[in-house]
Amino acid sequence: MAQTIPSTPTTIGTDAEFEGILSGKDAQILGRFKGEVLVTGKLSIGEGARVDAKVTADTVEIAGSFKGNLTTRSLILLEKARVDGGVEAKGLSVRDGAVLNGAVNVGAGAAQAPAARGLATG
Repeated sequence: MAQTIPSTPTTIGTDAEFEGILSGKDAQILGRFKGEVLVTGKLSIGEGARVDAKVTADTVEIAGSFKGNLTTRSLILLEKARVDGGVEAKGLSVRDGAVLNGAVNVGAGAAQAPAARGLATG
């Protein structure tokens, strides 16, 4: 009988700086990252993290700072999140205190509809 080993997310620690392509199932960024992220599961950007990237992930949860373009099924911006750039998501949740600046396209037809520009603060 084969035993299934649960996968743990790839983590970039609080003191780490990484530039390049990050791919896999789940990932957590707690430090600084610049480049491209391609994950099939969840990407978590921790409080205090700084990310400048093009991101494609199933679910993204941001508590830190993000700059770039983001494509996801579900985006969650926590209280201290700051996002600057383009966002394309089927679902969006913005907590009080979060800041979202840039082109935002949300909903079932997000890929086909033209992006709206604006500022949203929670």
